[in-house]
Amino acid sequence: YCRLFDLDPDLLPLFQYNCKQFSSPQECLSAPEFLDHIRKVMLVIDAAVNHLENLSCLEEYLCNLGKKHQAVGVKVESFSTVGESLLYMLEKCLGTAFSPDVREAWSKLYGAVVKAMRRGWDTLPEGD
Repeated sequence: YCRLFDLDPDLLPLFQYNCKQFSSPQECLSAPEFLDHIRKVMLVIDAAVNHLENLSCLEEYLCNLGKKHQAVGVKVESFSTVGESLLYMLEKCLGTAFSPDVREAWSKLYGAVVKAMRRGWDTLPEGD
């Protein structure tokens, strides 16, 4: 996920733990709290893969997750950057097995997760 800050350095201030601002992406990337956050992101992806045939069962959870992200200042557009980072990581790990079809499948899965999370923004009343 080091690619995340290469793509959008403005995301760094969103990752504050115990009111600590990171002075560099490298400092953030090595923080145990950030690594725990990435683990949680991957658990969400894992849940989506495991419920591929019935993603709707994750709808409420993902919507609430979207609300939480909005509450801490995450912009919906930032999920594109996270998605690009995920695809980059998969490409680096899978090498030639990361074919265009595999990329498209992962993009669709991630897109479905983000679509459900976006509903968290849509359900908040104006001004919240």
